[in-house]
Amino acid sequence: MRVASSDRRQAMSREQRTNLKFLVRLGKTPSEALGMLQQVYRDETMSRLRVLEWYKRFKEGCKDVEDDPRSGRPSTIRTEANAERARQIVRGDRRLTVRLITNELGMNWDSVWKIITEDLGMRKVSAKMVPKLLNDDQKDRHMQVCQDILEHLGTEPDLLGRVITGNESWIFEYDLETKCQSLQWKSPMSPRPKKARQPKSKVNFMLIAFFDVRGIVHIEFLPQGQMINQHAYKRILWCLLCSVRDEREEHHRAEATSLQLPYSPDLARCNFFLFPKLKGVIKGTRFEDVEDIKMAVMTELQRIPEESFQECMEAWQRRMGKCVRLQGDNFEGDNS
Repeated sequence: MRVASSDRRQAMSREQRTNLKFLVRLGKTPSEALGMLQQVYRDETMSRLRVLEWYKRFKEGCKDVEDDPRSGRPSTIRTEANAERARQIVRGDRRLTVRLITNELGMNWDSVWKIITEDLGMRKVSAKMVPKLLNDDQKDRHMQVCQDILEHLGTEPDLLGRVITGNESWIFEYDLETKCQSLQWKSPMSPRPKKARQPKSKVNFMLIAFFDVRGIVHIEFLPQGQMINQHAYKRILWCLLCSVRDEREEHHRAEATSLQLPYSPDLARCNFFLFPKLKGVIKGTRFEDVEDIKMAVMTELQRIPEESFQECMEAWQRRMGKCVRLQGDNFEGDNS
């Protein structure tokens, strides 16, 4: 059955190449030729790169519509042996194109494409942007600290209830809404919605927020344009201590254990919980002035229910476990 399917695909490719050669002789441009092929063959049309490749061949005088013969060419059937060879080639260089892999294997393009995408279940994706690529020492440090905290939790189950976490983030008068937020429903005949390109506002200031398992403990707004420095942080930490004494003294001991982790967005509670939850609401909103922004930030932070902060700490514990399993490497989300 698979051999018959392969023969059908090869016959379809030959037919399209024959028609493409005719379109080239008619003087059609590559875009026009591709459009005409898509009208006829729809989902079974050759890829744009294949069309351009064969268009160039026919334009240069090639008359043969068959694939180039290769010496010592092995079977084009998708066997386990060929799949394993393809796997090893891809593992050696994951940026190789299908064309280069076909040259290595001595097989036709269609068969190699099916082996990679169907038999091996692979697809090409762009590299994920991360704040920093961790070296081996940083990964070891991440894993070691997470292991230490998890061991503490084994003997002190209430430890997370005494942890206060904090960080800073820029807040803008107008922050662009996300692509997901701008999605709109449209009918098949309605035009696609449009939006103008707009930059972030120049009016911005820094928010410093601290929270624990019960909720927000202390927040600070720095004057517009002011950066954080050691003197500002010393004052902020003193204000935090006063807030803890006034509101949380019965929950946070004076001799609190230091749980300092090397920075990682995967483990920073503000980065994966508090700031996304806050900014997801205020993105796309244009505020009148700085005081209006501060009021909106305060309102949204106070709306976060206590159970969400508890879930954040539970997620943090799961993320530390995942960090240990991945030997300190970056990861995405806290699911196993």
